[in-house]
Amino acid sequence: MADKPHIPVTGGCLCGAIRYESTQAPELVGFCHCRMCQKSSGGLFLVFADFDGDAFKFTRGKPRYYRSSEIATRGFCPECGTPITFQYDGDAGPAVGVGTLDHPEDWPPTWEHSGIESKVPWYEICDDLPQTTTEESEFLKDARDRKASPAPTSSRANERND
Repeated sequence: MADKPHIPVTGGCLCGAIRYESTQAPELVGFCHCRMCQKSSGGLFLVFADFDGDAFKFTRGKPRYYRSSEIATRGFCPECGTPITFQYDGDAGPAVGVGTLDHPEDWPPTWEHSGIESKVPWYEICDDLPQTTTEESEFLKDARDRKASPAPTSSRANERND
């Protein structure tokens, strides 16, 4: 991590059509090796930074959203296709791909490697972070619990970071 991380945390897509910022540091940063993350990124895994919804906003443009499962959506730039966000239904804020941050060096992963059942065998994990399967993921369990017993929603429930 840099001596002093950049706050606000800023980032955006490849073409610049989408920009975002958070006035707070990410709540956690971790790896996901699941097949959906592999397919959506074209890489072996994604590294996500999870942000509080009250601190996060889009400052230029808005992603287009794709429902990648019954409990989550992914946001991407409609101009250049850069994957920007991942968000379980009911989460207060999005997770963004660390590669979209202006200063990814400020936020090394400290959380876990999830989805390791899909990790390609020729890639070796070289850190001591916990490793969990997709089914063991705390966030997936929470998202499924919310889906099974949804909380009452407000009229803003379907709006995204306006």
